[in-house]
Amino acid sequence: MPATAYQADLPHTRQLLSQWLAANLDAKAMAWLNEKIVSFETPKPLREFQSAFGLAPRMVGKQPLLLTGRHLQQARDLRPGLDPAHWTADQAARILLLLVLPHEDEDGFVKTTNQLFTAADVGELTALYLALPLLPHPEALLSRASEGIRTSMDVVFNAVALHNPYPMEYMNEAAWNQMILKAVFIGSPLDKITGLDERANPTLARIMRDYAHERWAAGRAVAPMLWRVVAPFLNDNMLPDLVRLFENSSTEAEQQAAALACRQSNFPAALQLLHAQRPDLAEKIIAGELDWANLAGD
Repeated sequence: MPATAYQADLPHTRQLLSQWLAANLDAKAMAWLNEKIVSFETPKPLREFQSAFGLAPRMVGKQPLLLTGRHLQQARDLRPGLDPAHWTADQAARILLLLVLPHEDEDGFVKTTNQLFTAADVGELTALYLALPLLPHPEALLSRASEGIRTSMDVVFNAVALHNPYPMEYMNEAAWNQMILKAVFIGSPLDKITGLDERANPTLARIMRDYAHERWAAGRAVAPMLWRVVAPFLNDNMLPDLVRLFENSSTEAEQQAAALACRQSNFPAALQLLHAQRPDLAEKIIAGELDWANLAGD
């Protein structure tokens, strides 16, 4: 994990979220939200906050949060890795409400947040996990993030795993690897995981290779993007897997993944294999016409 992690700038974050929401909500919805924000700046019983938190979808709507390029740049400037392009209005409103909670006392803030997690429905859980990279005392919320990657609810898992810089910065290697494996297992797009390449590690490469072998043994397909996290650690023992992809795969996507893995690895034997098996794909990679984003369909 990085030596220095993000520290929430709550006033600026609240200001930006308010601006984004004002550009998306009608006057009535924004007035309701502003009233609640002002109200909760003075500590209130948790049940009052939970009531407003639960009412947010009804009061502001569930429509996609439409953000301009300037808004998205503001998000990146505010919080490296933050990508609110996939948020809805009610999620943004709920996150804004969370940022009003008293936070000076870490134990009190964590207790309140844990109570919200415990009582939350699926929509509320999703907003809570989307908020993780913006909340104060992020290290103290790691156990909740770990619960999120163990959930059986795909939408909640994706709120933790996708477009979210929190796992990259705070999860240890074991939890990170568990998250990547689960993403592959349930079909979540690996290319939407912040820090996928930066946190690649030999243990994860071995886990992914073992998973691929299990899928092959069962006669099942293997997600081509899996090889992206294997590529940096290719060695002689793994080379037969790439040979298999080149020679036995019936899909162009798997062959492209094999080509990209060989090229990314810079392992001499893998580079030789690439040029021997698919020199056409090697040329496309060198020309910038094929990369992992192309393979993912971005």
